[in-house]
Amino acid sequence: MKHLPRGLWVLLIANAVIALGYGLVAPALPLFATAFGVSSAAAGLVVSAFAAMRLLFAPTSGRLVTKLGERKIYLTGLLIVALSTLACAFAQEYWQLLVFRAAGGIGSTMFSISAMALLIRLSPQEVRGRASGYFSAGFLVGSLTGPLIGAALVEFGLRFPFVVYAIALLIAAAVVAVMMPAPPQAKPSDKVDDEVGLADAPRFIASLKLAEYRAILTSNFAQGWASMGVRVALVPLFVQDGLGYGTAWAGIILACYAAGNVIAILVSGRLSDKYGRRPVMIPGLIVAIAGTIGLGYSPNIWVALGLTAIAGVGSGLFAPTHQAALGDMLAGKRRGGSALAAYGMASDCGAVAGPLITGMIADVFGFGPAFVVTGVVVLIALLAWLVSPDAARTNLATKSADPTPR
Repeated sequence: MKHLPRGLWVLLIANAVIALGYGLVAPALPLFATAFGVSSAAAGLVVSAFAAMRLLFAPTSGRLVTKLGERKIYLTGLLIVALSTLACAFAQEYWQLLVFRAAGGIGSTMFSISAMALLIRLSPQEVRGRASGYFSAGFLVGSLTGPLIGAALVEFGLRFPFVVYAIALLIAAAVVAVMMPAPPQAKPSDKVDDEVGLADAPRFIASLKLAEYRAILTSNFAQGWASMGVRVALVPLFVQDGLGYGTAWAGIILACYAAGNVIAILVSGRLSDKYGRRPVMIPGLIVAIAGTIGLGYSPNIWVALGLTAIAGVGSGLFAPTHQAALGDMLAGKRRGGSALAAYGMASDCGAVAGPLITGMIADVFGFGPAFVVTGVVVLIALLAWLVSPDAARTNLATKSADPTPR
């Protein structure tokens, strides 16, 4: 089994630290905002401003990655988030907190897009699925443990988690700057692009002409809608208002989702490296649909826990796999920044639209139809993958079909 390169391990560890730190400030941020005497809606605006700036600045980040290189933009993004987070800790008025947090969204999209580009560049094709799985697992573990640590840090004051996160980001940036080698140079041309007449076209427009890329965007939108949006915004409300259980059970049901996610992530990368991306993507989407579409009609908490765990398994199968498929498609390209930006924007759009639309459906028609709509969104992604060709950009070993024992 081929080992992951050192530079890739540096990226994976930095990603886990970033996710952990993001979770650190999550419990403190709304409380810190309301400490300035503003409403809950105004506190929510601070959270939305971060996401909105990520979405708005994503195309620019993609162009910067293309022009200046992944490593430079990654480090610059880390420094922007570190400094803006530190500034939040010393904000004296609400508008200052809003501006500083919004600035952090710019840095966030810079390092997230460049991190994906680095993941593609640094991971050899035959282990790219495994690397994508580790990348997703690191983010998941960090985002789960971060709020627990952040809740404890709040005891030292609402500003303290921001200081700790800023210091962690500065350390992560220093480690990346010193230990991560320069990524391999991109190829000056690409045979696949030449064959379809796309060699000189802008990367995003060129990529959109590929059914594989359209499927990747669709499944990442579904991932943002179902896993990052509806799971966080609607599932706790369903547990409380639909099933009549308290907030503790809402945490338990989210933990069940995370458990299913982690279990699947640990195996999905290796499976996709061995058998190809579509043979893992399609079952993952089917499992996610099965665990989502009936969740709102759960007769009791135990059924809801089981369905949520199933949905987590499905997400853990397809989320890192379509990430690896994107890497297969863009590896070695000179102009992949805009395609990467669109990939990130697809997830962000799903995460924004999912809670809003399903929240309105739940208010008018109930939780059942809201989760059915979410299942339909994932179903659309499944259909996109079913009509997408299996582009043989998978494990080199599967293409060579070498029967010689090793």
